[in-house]
Amino acid sequence: MSSLSLAVRDSNTMLRRNLLHARRYPSLTLNLLLTPIVLLLLFVYVFGDVMSAGMGGGGGADRSAYIAYVVPGILMMTIGGTVVGTAVSVSNDMTEGIIARFRTMAIHRGSVLIGHVVGSVLQCIASVVLVGAVAVAIGFRSTDATALEWLAALGLLALVALALTWIAVGMGMISPNAEAASNNALPLVVLPLISSAFVPVDAMPGWFQPIAEYQPFTPAIETLRGLLLGTEIGHNGWLAVAWCLALSALGYAWSKSTFNRDPK
Repeated sequence: MSSLSLAVRDSNTMLRRNLLHARRYPSLTLNLLLTPIVLLLLFVYVFGDVMSAGMGGGGGADRSAYIAYVVPGILMMTIGGTVVGTAVSVSNDMTEGIIARFRTMAIHRGSVLIGHVVGSVLQCIASVVLVGAVAVAIGFRSTDATALEWLAALGLLALVALALTWIAVGMGMISPNAEAASNNALPLVVLPLISSAFVPVDAMPGWFQPIAEYQPFTPAIETLRGLLLGTEIGHNGWLAVAWCLALSALGYAWSKSTFNRDPK
């Protein structure tokens, strides 16, 4: 078999392994999935009227308008929360000895990382679909989006999932245990909270606006919001893609160098 065929075969084996682990131990995925759902319900039903009134520029409260605004941010937060489980899974592999065993076997070295990454991206997409279903159930509608915009939105979500997964893999590989991996990956959950997910950047204090604006989640959220709601995207689309490509390259290089490092 050619080296490419071996890589594909071994990567497929590792993907099945990771999906089987996710099926056998669903508690971590469910716990991470519960957070964006709880935040969605909290901000819509508890804060929705107040938030929409504050953002309405003098108009009355409109909870349906706030649902449309907040859902794209919640979907991005769902991806950030899901990849925390990837960091924990990678850390477990690194600390429990299975990686050392894989190093002695005649398998493609990169297949171990590829299996984690592809499995994580698939889990992210599944989580986004579930959270999106909850959003639709409570009133979210995307009537202005065309079929092409829906495809672009799905592609953006997959690209963000890929970028954050590579970063999470690197975090998991340098963590001494699962608890440290979960803590190291916490910024992937916190950053959406200080982005434009819940309120516009212009509504934030002046000193805080650069923090919210110059980070990867804000342009990704604004791009997804524009695709789903038919609003202007502006330069956010290019920024979102650039952030995703840069994070993917960084995470890949970081993970590969750490994985190839001789164990001590």
